[in-house]
Amino acid sequence: MPAAATKPKPTQSTAQHPVLLDLPYAPVEKRPLPPGRPREWYVTHNRRLKAMRLAIALLDSGVYVPNQARNEKIRSTAELIGVHPPSDTTCHMVRALMRYCR
Repeated sequence: MPAAATKPKPTQSTAQHPVLLDLPYAPVEKRPLPPGRPREWYVTHNRRLKAMRLAIALLDSGVYVPNQARNEKIRSTAELIGVHPPSDTTCHMVRALMRYCR
């Protein structure tokens, strides 16, 4: 079948349908973690989630470069968003996430 014979399907344009960005954020419903994994897996999983939350909060506050995200800044941001103070390992992970997102 030649390429000219296939017509692309029309897509919806956002100009015709406004995108609502001002809606309040509703978190996704939490589900239990899968059972039967080693304890270290759960610790690492929760650490990654915490580091991701902190990295997003830092980016939202204007810290875009990992060099600007010192441990004190990360811990003060954690206090600001209501998260327990992160360990040095978690702070390192936050900076790594900010580095690889660039």
